[in-house]
Order: sequence, then C-alpha cells, then structure tokens
Amino acid sequence: MDEMLQTRILSAVDSGFDACTQFLSELTSYPSTRGREQGAQEFMAQELAARGQKVDSWRIDVDDIAHMAGFSPVKDNYEDAVNVVGTLSSRTRKGRSLILNGHVDVVPEGPLDMWDTPPFEPCVTDGWMHGRGAGDMKAGLASNLFALEALRHIGFAPAADVYFQSVVEEECTGNGALACLQRGYRADAALIPEPFEEKLVTAQPGVIWFKVRLKGLPTHVAYAGAGSNAIEAAIPLIAALHAMEARWNAPECRDSHYQQVHHPLNLNVGKIEGGDWVSSVPAWCEFGVRMGIFPGQDIEAAKREIEATLQEAAQEIAFLRDCPPSIIYHGFRAEGYALAEDTSQNAAKAIGVLEKAHNAVTGKALDRVSITATTDARFFGLYADIPALVYGPRAEAIHGFNERVDLESMRRVTQTTALFIAQWCGLEPI
Repeated sequence: MDEMLQTRILSAVDSGFDACTQFLSELTSYPSTRGREQGAQEFMAQELAARGQKVDSWRIDVDDIAHMAGFSPVKDNYEDAVNVVGTLSSRTRKGRSLILNGHVDVVPEGPLDMWDTPPFEPCVTDGWMHGRGAGDMKAGLASNLFALEALRHIGFAPAADVYFQSVVEEECTGNGALACLQRGYRADAALIPEPFEEKLVTAQPGVIWFKVRLKGLPTHVAYAGAGSNAIEAAIPLIAALHAMEARWNAPECRDSHYQQVHHPLNLNVGKIEGGDWVSSVPAWCEFGVRMGIFPGQDIEAAKREIEATLQEAAQEIAFLRDCPPSIIYHGFRAEGYALAEDTSQNAAKAIGVLEKAHNAVTGKALDRVSITATTDARFFGLYADIPALVYGPRAEAIHGFNERVDLESMRRVTQTTALFIAQWCGLEPI
C-alpha cells in the first residue's frame, strides 16, 4: 500500500476516534442480554443506514436453520431474536469481499452491588471503558464500523462487497451467525474482532451445554434419613464430571494446537437450583453444565462419554440406581475450529494481509494464540469455506464484574482493520 495513503487512513481513524468512543458508550448502554437485544439492534440499523449501507433486519426463524450444520438446539422461541446486516456494495468489485462480524448480545450482569459502577452506564477511567459488553464485544462492532468510516472520511469505499453483521445468540448458541449464512451472506474472508489482546486466534474449542435433572424423595426434615436429597446427590455427579474433564485435559489427550496450554478444556457448572422448602428434603435438583471439546473432537462421542460418566456415578447412589439422572441438551452444540488447519490460498492471503496491517500499526509481529473460549468463527470456517480471522482489542473481566476494554487497544485494532479492509478489498473512490 502507498505510504501516503496508509498515513491518511491511520489519521482518519484518529480523527474519528472520539466519535467511535461515543458510539461504543451509547451501544454499551443498551442492556442487550438474551431476549433484550432489540433496542441495540435498532440503534445499529439506524447507524448503518446513516452511513449509506443497505440494511437487512430480520427475525431469526428456527425452522429456517434447524436443518443446517452447526445448529444448536434452543428451548426458547426466537420471536425477539433479530439480526442486522449492513451491505456496502462495490461498483467495481476489483478486490476480495469481506464479512465484518460481531455480536450485540451480552451475558447477564449479575448482582448490581458487586459492580463498582452500574453495568449499563458506561464510563471511562484511565483509558478504559467500563460496562457490560464493552469488551465482549461491542468494542469490536465499533471498531468494524469506524474502520469503514475512516475510509469513507478520506473519500474511499471498499472495492469489493462488504457485509457488516451485528448478530444475536453468540453467547448461547451461535445461531445468529448461522442465520446469516442461511440468508445467503458469503464472502472471501471474515473478520471477527473478539477481545483477545490484538492476537490472531488460530484455534478455539467447541462447546456443549447440557442440564442434569435429579429426582429425590421428599420428606419432613425431621425424618431426613427416610428421604433422598436430590441436591446432595448432585455433588458426586459434579465430581465425576470434573474427573472426566481432567482425563480430557491430560497431555496425551490434548489436541496438537493445545500442547502448550495447561488446561485447554474447561467444565463449568454455571447454574444450579433445587428444592422447594428449607425444612423439606429436596425432591428435585437441576444443574447446568458447559463443557469444552477440542477441534475435531466428535460431539456425539463426547456426549456418550458425558452420559456414561453420569450413569456410572449414579450407580454409586442408592436411590439414583432406580431413578437415574436425565440429561437435556440445549444451547451450545458447537464444534471446535482451527484456522491454523485452513491451508487454502484465501486463508494464507488473509492472514498475511492482517499481519502486515498489524505490523504497520503496532510495529510488532502478529502473535497467534489458541484460546479456551469459542466464537462464531466456526460457522464461516467449517460450514462455508470462509477463513475466519478472530482479532480484537484487549479487554478484562469479560463475563465478570467491572468488565472493561482498553480504548487505546481499540484504536489500534480500528486502524489495523481499516488497513486490512483497504488491502484486502482494495479501494474505489466514493
């Protein structure tokens, strides 16, 4: 790329960064947890339209995607699940097309008294913006949008079609990104600015969500010995699942991309409830589990081992022998994805362009990392033959209290993204 043009692009990002920060603040103020994303998506649609993009907004229909590879089962209807895609159509189409993908949904904020500042009243302190979703991943959406805006500011548009995707459901199924594929959106590459410290994600695990339901035998606590405590029965089952987790993480079982990662697959008991009365032996208990799997690990085989582990543990509990636990799969049913295994020319070219852009902005080589979380990249890489580059800003406490994103890191990512678009797609005068 011409050095003068590169300087103009970087300067354009700088001159628009206050507006980018303000955009992020406004977007973060929307409490876009599952089922409440509509306000944030309406805001996104308005902002895309105001910048000349053709906006496609639609409600996800489960029947449209349930047959597709990568679909995750859901328990709720999708009447309130809305995707937004903005399209910038090139006149010349001289370059390579691109998907800029990000998710607008965020995880629940938890007890408000455990936050230093209200989670949906974003504030900036010492160069960090605080708020639920500021890092994961509304900063990425802002970065994508203002990278395009920087090019527009200096009189250019991408010389290939660009699809700006603001999706829902990333935090629980990924069905929002899948719905974009069903809708027909395809490109030569995808860029997803998830908050992984300006590093290129080369491998990520898959995820399985499931619930375990137990039935006990209720009685008055005065006669507790005659009852069967469903809550206490969950404890050895959880222990058995953690023993399985340890087996899967053993060095000899690790995927090649995770040989240097101490504990790549994480099991989390994320929710538990049970019982009806403090002075009654609980008749029921249900706990929800998230379990990671390696790229290439067969989901059905993993499910069989999960089930066998629970059944074996249940045999050690007298009343569960006759009333075994039931297992319900819902939410994530996601395969792992390794960009490092994509040997296509498109993937090599996209990575090379990102490396050059990153180096031009930071003066450093692009680090690569195998992460222990999943993203929507799998849909593009596994099911649409689209290399998916996950590269985003530095953030802290994502999914936790006092989530925050480093604004200088977001600035660098926005500059890198603008250079990447200019090189990957090419440029044409507006």
